[in-house]
Amino acid sequence: MRQRIPTGRAVYAAAPIAAAALAHVGPAATWLPGLRRRRFPGLAGQGAPGHVALTFDDGPDPVSTPLFLDALDALGVRATFFVLGENAVRHPAVARELVRRGHELAVHGWTHDRPWWPSPARDARDLLRAVRVIGEAGGRVPRWYRPPYGILTSGRWAAAHRAGLRPVLWTAWGKDWRHDATPASVRATVAADLRGGGTVLLHDTDHASAPGSWRATLGALPDIVRDCRAAGLAVGPLGEHGRGGSPSAAGTGRRGWTGRTAPFRSPAPG
Repeated sequence: MRQRIPTGRAVYAAAPIAAAALAHVGPAATWLPGLRRRRFPGLAGQGAPGHVALTFDDGPDPVSTPLFLDALDALGVRATFFVLGENAVRHPAVARELVRRGHELAVHGWTHDRPWWPSPARDARDLLRAVRVIGEAGGRVPRWYRPPYGILTSGRWAAAHRAGLRPVLWTAWGKDWRHDATPASVRATVAADLRGGGTVLLHDTDHASAPGSWRATLGALPDIVRDCRAAGLAVGPLGEHGRGGSPSAAGTGRRGWTGRTAPFRSPAPG
């Protein structure tokens, strides 16, 4: 006869595991757009009401990123690029070119992974590694952090705090990672949630997206910027978004921003 473990004992044994899992993934509920906008406007990227922060994830990419830089130059817009540490190491010249053209480098982590299993030591180590590499490429200490997929676990909250980074997600996105994305769909999806003070999430590469999907984003970019300007909104990086940038420069969206930035110092031991 098969012995059964009493139900109460099984529940009791599983309780610590369930509690640890909840503590790990619980903060990731901020991924939900409605909750984030209502309860955590700073985390959502809500800034000055007359400004829109333009951000790109997953680069740098030697094929696609330079095309975005040319398009942004033509539009007279600067943006924040959340780059992956592993891509900055592979393509340091592209990372440096981002900064040379007046854009802001921010941290997207070391790799584009999903952190479902708790690993605080790994989270801290990988994020400090990314900060060091991205800081060296940009010549300045990065300020912003956006975790891959927007999944901000307790371990990544703690790692960001230790690295001196401010987590920021988004208020509007283009769903431009999809295989069926088009310039029209990306523009319409951004417009559906775009308001003054919002932060737009786009991608300058297909590193973690459908192959070639960045072309839809590139095609939509001029219209997205024109839509913002038609609504009386300036477009620029997070540093000019009323979230720690130079107040006098907020909303300019020009290369000539003169906000001071501290020289890079590695937060990693040794």
